[in-house]
Amino acid sequence: MSAEIVNLRQFRKKQARSDKEKQAEQNRISFGRTKTEKNLTKALNEKTAKTHEAGRIETPETDD
Repeated sequence: MSAEIVNLRQFRKKQARSDKEKQAEQNRISFGRTKTEKNLTKALNEKTAKTHEAGRIETPETDD
């Protein structure tokens, strides 16, 4: 019944590296887009907004 000896300092460093790698992966997913992809998304959003505004029905203002 011998237990495996663990160096706590090394364990903590390994755990910290693992946590940082998980955070880095999330950041790559969230922010890791190329300039072209960002411009494409921006252009599509602007086009959608213009189309939406073009289809708006204007109601006449009433003088009460």
